[in-house]
Amino acid sequence: MTAPTLPTPEWREDESSQIPALQLLVNIGWTYLSPDEELKARGGRTSRVLLTGILTQQLAALNRIHFKGADHAFSDANVQQAIQTLEFREPDSPVRVNEGVYDLLRLGTSVTQSIDGDLKSFTLRYIDWDKRSRNAFHVTEEFAVDADGGVDSRRPDIVLFVNGIPLGVIECKRADLKDPVREAISQQIRNQREGYIPRLFWYAQLLLALSPDEARYGTVGTSEKFWAAWKESLEPSALHALVNRALAPEATDAIFAGRFHHVRRHFDALTAQGRDVTEQDRALHALCRPDRLLELTRRFVLFDGGEKKIARYQQYFTVRDALPRVATIGADGRRQGGVV
Repeated sequence: MTAPTLPTPEWREDESSQIPALQLLVNIGWTYLSPDEELKARGGRTSRVLLTGILTQQLAALNRIHFKGADHAFSDANVQQAIQTLEFREPDSPVRVNEGVYDLLRLGTSVTQSIDGDLKSFTLRYIDWDKRSRNAFHVTEEFAVDADGGVDSRRPDIVLFVNGIPLGVIECKRADLKDPVREAISQQIRNQREGYIPRLFWYAQLLLALSPDEARYGTVGTSEKFWAAWKESLEPSALHALVNRALAPEATDAIFAGRFHHVRRHFDALTAQGRDVTEQDRALHALCRPDRLLELTRRFVLFDGGEKKIARYQQYFTVRDALPRVATIGADGRRQGGVV
């Protein structure tokens, strides 16, 4: 049954897309940070895109040195060195810098530390790829970043951070625009250019262009014609329940404490009565669940001839189905073949 339509309040910008996106992202495992909180986490500097306060805590928590049968913490100096290695990159095209950053995210960085008089090199990781729960997942909105030269700033609608590192950038548009998703894609591509905020895209792995009725995804450097829809069979009732699950009161208060305060009553009523699942909801659930985003980043991103590529949904599911088959060895010692 279709939920009754509530009177639409006086909208500002793209709240009909942005607020439902934030609500669903919180429900699938992201912790909301207000613009004030995220700015504090990056030392009050809009020229910085890493949440260094969170990153410092996470690097210390995720990493231990195992040496001669004992565990040791990395020194504060080495944690800060790892952050500087990630943060201070030689300016270049976003794809080129992104490739170097990607290697760091996947493999970690090497630092030297003295343990009981022995000076050794050890690997310090930025993300725990194997134990998802050890990472910190945060979402914020209107993430202000100084444009090149510091004259102006740009504000992507939603940014997803893993351990304080911005891995996802989302632009949201109202459904009543002429071509909302195309406009969002254009905005994502523009922001990567010199003179805008290419620094943010040094780290990004997944980019989304959203409107309630349509969604497309790409990655850094993806041209407009290659932004794609993600098609996945999802259990309708489970997704409907997730979309309409009320947030914890503190999360709701945080989201509506600032510029969204004027539409809180509308969205409280909408949550109480329930709303239909949208294409935007399907895309966010399919692509932005913390475990899925980490999996896509770790195993389904490729740099090829100076281009960065992220898997289409057909490639993703084919690879996942093929791997168990390839890994199975029969009684005759052979692996099963097949054609993709």
